Parts: sequence; structure tokens; C-alpha cells
Amino acid sequence: MARLYTALIGLSMIWGMSFVFIKWLVEPAGVWGTVFLRCLAGALVLLPIFFIQKKKEGGKPLPLWKLFVVGIGNAALPWTLIALSETQINSNTASILNATTPIWTGLIGFLFFAVVLTGYQWIGIAVGFIGILVLMNFEVSGIFSSDFVGVGTMVLATMSYAFASQFTKKYLAGTSVVVISTFQLLIGAAVGFVGMMITDPISAGDLVSGEVILGILGLGCLGSGVATLLYFYIMTNGSPEFASTVTYLIPGTAMIWGFVLLGEPVTHNLILGLLIIFAGVFLSSRKSKKIISSLPAGTR
Repeated sequence: MARLYTALIGLSMIWGMSFVFIKWLVEPAGVWGTVFLRCLAGALVLLPIFFIQKKKEGGKPLPLWKLFVVGIGNAALPWTLIALSETQINSNTASILNATTPIWTGLIGFLFFAVVLTGYQWIGIAVGFIGILVLMNFEVSGIFSSDFVGVGTMVLATMSYAFASQFTKKYLAGTSVVVISTFQLLIGAAVGFVGMMITDPISAGDLVSGEVILGILGLGCLGSGVATLLYFYIMTNGSPEFASTVTYLIPGTAMIWGFVLLGEPVTHNLILGLLIIFAGVFLSSRKSKKIISSLPAGTR
């Protein structure tokens, strides 16, 4: 059991620092370049494992169109939105908003996937919204104005994660985590590359700094590659419910990393919003068997 807890803490440290890595990458590489680099680095880690697994399974056909949907919903779209968000908000704020994913998973499951929610879950969804308002200092107008980039785009990213989670549960229940993760990284890399070439191609000179190299290795190889396997280890040797508790740890580790490495302030609104959102996540997850995502928001 000690190994499982060690793995869980290690996973939260990796995924918590992912928000710092995004900060380091998004300025020199751009939004699309950040998506491309993190997905490419992660895919390079997982591809050898994918081919080994594929060889063992033989010629079993892959549900390509379903993998494409998950690749867009769980990687290409949310990671683009998160990188865009972090051009306007601190990494610790982004990580706390990211923790609302289970709340959106319940709501989207109810709206589009016929998931039945309990009274506790509805209360949790309402509490989660209050937590978001606290983070915004109750300036709701920012969601509908030019200030939408930041909190608004981060909320859209968590909604994309939520849809992908419900879609994965319904249509890819028999597909391995390695296959899903590898394909979502390849699709994310392809989308990021196209977006980067259309908007602002990066040059090798943009990637020579130590922070950028660490960002690519940390966000791609660790955050999108090794962490996925670590999560799978926790899920198979513990339980999906135990593995999903990493959602509660990521904002805390992200705040620590943001304070230590970026000098980001830890404000009263940040702590209060975090506690309220945690309460909402706890309540909205009471019926865990109905709402379990294949990967939580830290792949992230």
C-alpha cells in the first residue's frame, strides 16, 4: 500500500507541475507549439509500449473514429485552451479550475449520456460553480466579455475533458489505456502542428533555453507519457476510485510549484475557491460508479 501512496503523491507532483511547464513553454513556443511539443514528446514515450502491446494482441482492429473523438476532446482541444488560458491567468488558478472536471463530468453525463445524478451530486455541481465565482471575485461579466480568455477558456477545457471522459466510458470501455493515450497524443500532435504552421511556426532558436527544454521533457515525457503509465499502475494495483483522488492533490502541488518556481501569490480567494471547489467535487463524486473517467484532468 505504501507504494501506491508514493505513486499517487508522485503523480500529483508531476501533474501539478505541468501547469508550470505550460507557463515556461507558451511564450517561446506559442499556444499551438506548446500543444505540439507536449504531445510529440509524450507520444515518443508511449509508442514503443503501444507497439509491444499491439504485437501481443495480434491484429485486433482499433476503433479509429472513436479514438479520434477522444484525441480531440481529451488532448488537442483542452490542451490548446489551457495553454491559451495561461497566457492570462496564473498556473495555480488554472490548476484549481482544472479540478472542476469531475463536476462537469457529472453535468455533461446527465445532459448527453443519460447519467442519473443524485441530490448530492446536484448540490456538488452548484457548490463547484460558487467556487469558480469566488476565484473570479464574482466578476461574472468577464466570462462574457473580452476577458473570456483565462477563466472562460479554462472552464471550456474542463468541459472538453468531461465530454471525452463520458465518451470514453461509453464507447471505449474495452480499449486499453495505452492505446487511448497514445492515439490522443498523436492526434494532439497533428492538430498542434497544423495550428502552429498556420499561425506562428516556431524555430529551433526558440527552444534552446533551459526552461523550454525542461518544459518539453516535463510536460511531454513526464506529464503526458510517464504519468499516464503511473496512473494506470495505481488504477490496476489499487482501484479507479483511489487513482481518481489525484484530482484533489493536483491543485495543492500546483500552488506549491507556482509559488516556488514562478513566484505566484497564494491569495485568500485562491484558497477559499479551492476549498469550495473541493467540496463540490466531493459531493458530485458521491456516486463514483456512474462517473469514472478513463484519465483524470492531469494528463494534463
